[in-house]
Parts: sequence; structure tokens; C-alpha cells
Amino acid sequence: MKTKFILITTFCLIIVMFVLISCSKNKSERLSARELALLSEMESATQSTSSSTVSTSTPALIRESIPTEQSDANKKKARASSDIVEIREKMFIAQTNEIYINKNDYIGKTIKYEGLFDQSAWRGNGRTYNYVIRFGPGCCPGDASAAGFEVVWDRGYPKKNDWVEAVGVLEEYDDGGLQSLRLALTSLSVLAKRGKERVTQ
Repeated sequence: MKTKFILITTFCLIIVMFVLISCSKNKSERLSARELALLSEMESATQSTSSSTVSTSTPALIRESIPTEQSDANKKKARASSDIVEIREKMFIAQTNEIYINKNDYIGKTIKYEGLFDQSAWRGNGRTYNYVIRFGPGCCPGDASAAGFEVVWDRGYPKKNDWVEAVGVLEEYDDGGLQSLRLALTSLSVLAKRGKERVTQ
């Protein structure tokens, strides 16, 4: 703002000087050496002011770019933390069903939850499937249905019925022509304190 004021003031002074010179009857049509020197000084002052404006504005733009980059990094961290979905005990069945129903919204996100570790061998393909599950109400009184996910990784698995915390990225894969969901584990920890094996919600 100060620089702009100086430029406007200088410009106005030059105009006033030209008006005075042209209106004066005692002045000759040619400018005196003193007036030329004064004009030269004003022009050089104007040029130095404008050049200093350029030199000071450039670092200001660089300084402003740093907080913007930091802000972008913070946004990325916030997005990364929002990609972690924790399934709680109170709404275990509801949250698990939500993920299966709207799988496209969750594929690639990290899922974290607790449950029983279980294994099941299928004769059809000779595979052993590993799960972390809890039990919910079945279709008939006394029945129980499993809720949870298949889990997979390249390390050792705990014993059946161990209470574990599973953390992994949800992925979809082709299991003999059937599209299935599973967690590609990043951690599988056996916990001393057990939660509820049977849940209702």
C-alpha cells in the first residue's frame, strides 16, 4: 500500500511540474538543466520503487506457499485416519452388515475389530479359511450365525477360540468364481481380556 502511494504521488508531481513549466511565461520552451536533473531523479526513484516492489513480492509468494503445502499434508493425514473403520462391540452386527452391503465404500480401508479366531477347511478346494468372528442371533431360537471377516496374511495364526484384535485392509478377491471379502492383515494380536462372543446388535 505504501509503495502504491509513493508511485501515485511521484506521478502527480511530474504532471504538476509539466503544467507549471508550460504555463509559465518566463520559462523558455526548453527545460533548464536543473529541471532535467530533477526529472531524472524522479524517474530513477520511480524505477527503484517498482523494482523493490517486484523483489519483495516474490519472496512473499514463496512464504505463502509453505503453509499451503503443510495444509495439504494435514488433509492427507486426516483422510488417512478417516480410512480406519473400527467395529465396536455394541453395534457389531450392524457395522459388519453395513460393510458387506456397501462394500465399494469400504474396499481399501483399514478395518479394526475384536473377536474369536476360527478356522474352517473346505473339501471342495482343499483350502483352510481363517476368520475373526462373533456370534449373532440365528434364524431359529437357539441358533447362532457368525458375523465377521475372513482374514489372511503370511505369518502364523493363533489357536482356535483365542480372543484377538484384527487390523487389516478390506479387499475383494475371486474365490473359485465367487467374489468374496477378506482382510489382508497388518496385525493380529491375541488379547487377555475377552469381549462378548455373542452379540445381538
